[in-house]
Amino acid sequence: MNIMDFNVKKLAADAGTFLSRAVQFTEEKLGQAEKTELDAHLENLLSKAECTKLWTEKIMKQTEVLLQPNPNARIEEFVYEKLDRKAPSRMNNPELLGQYMIDAGNEFGPGTAYGNALIKCGETQKRIGTADRELIQTSAINFLTPLRNFIEGDYKTITKERKLLQNKRLDLDAAKTRLKKAKVAEARAAQLNTSQPEENNIMIWAEEVTKSEQEVRITQSEFDRQAEITRLLLEGISSTHAHHLRCLNDFVEAQMTYYAQCYQYMLDLQKQLGSFPSTFLSNNNQSSSTPVPSVSASSVLASASASLPSVSNSIVPSAISELKSSSGSRKARVLYDYDAANSSELSLLADEVITVYSVHGMDSDWLMGERGNQKGKVPITYLELLN
Repeated sequence: MNIMDFNVKKLAADAGTFLSRAVQFTEEKLGQAEKTELDAHLENLLSKAECTKLWTEKIMKQTEVLLQPNPNARIEEFVYEKLDRKAPSRMNNPELLGQYMIDAGNEFGPGTAYGNALIKCGETQKRIGTADRELIQTSAINFLTPLRNFIEGDYKTITKERKLLQNKRLDLDAAKTRLKKAKVAEARAAQLNTSQPEENNIMIWAEEVTKSEQEVRITQSEFDRQAEITRLLLEGISSTHAHHLRCLNDFVEAQMTYYAQCYQYMLDLQKQLGSFPSTFLSNNNQSSSTPVPSVSASSVLASASASLPSVSNSIVPSAISELKSSSGSRKARVLYDYDAANSSELSLLADEVITVYSVHGMDSDWLMGERGNQKGKVPITYLELLN
């Protein structure tokens, strides 16, 4: 029974406090009550916290869109994250494209020029897909997670303390309003002091003034204490900015690694595709004596090329001319695997060293190659002459 009485009294007290705050808030909005203003420093800190929260949310959401453009996939990842379960592993777009290319290349035949090129492109796309996964994972851990922790952790604490400060401010202003009304009533009773009942009325209002003054002192103390707590939390926003700056550097480094990997993968792929014999690169099965030129990537990523391996040069024209004009032979290193298209050609393995020489009347894009007692035509774009 005593516990029930205590709960009823507490409920009544809370209801009275809530009603007092609601009346004070309404009167402030209507301009019928004074409002205690926060100091300028605290107002600036509150504004800085709101600005930080706003832009952190926008940056976080747009980063998620950048890393995972598919909204359905983002929703699925969000649901699994809330359920504390691991999302099922699926191929990303580059990996899926790469698998299609590899399957098509195997279907057309790895020994054909088009099939071989599809397989090489597919393998490169799958490497890019792997790099994409690494970028997403690294960015999620080093960049998105700290931003989300601020929104769901630190800023929620700031919001809670800020609401508490608002309530303490309403309590203080309500107490000030009651004190002001009590003093007005006391002064009015003193002016009408003409009979004994009125003297009792003066004493009642004097007691009310004393009680209101005590309430103002208590609410002022609680307000000041809460303002200090809120200020200390808000001053931590500067530390948050410093932490987010380090996370931003990690994100930029992850992107730099990703794009450098993709650049290197495509550079290697371009080198492999550009090394195909010109007869394979021509359209409609028409032979061509001029190799298809490849586009240099150095003009696109000049700054990155300094830290990445350069493309190895195949046989230079002057060395070819010298070899064709002489009757001698030279050693050459094989750059890539090559499957002979017919019995007149010689199959090659990457990195092996063979002997090459020119035969009168042979196509300018080919040389005669020898490996032990095996010989046959080899494409010059697959070779690198050795000194």
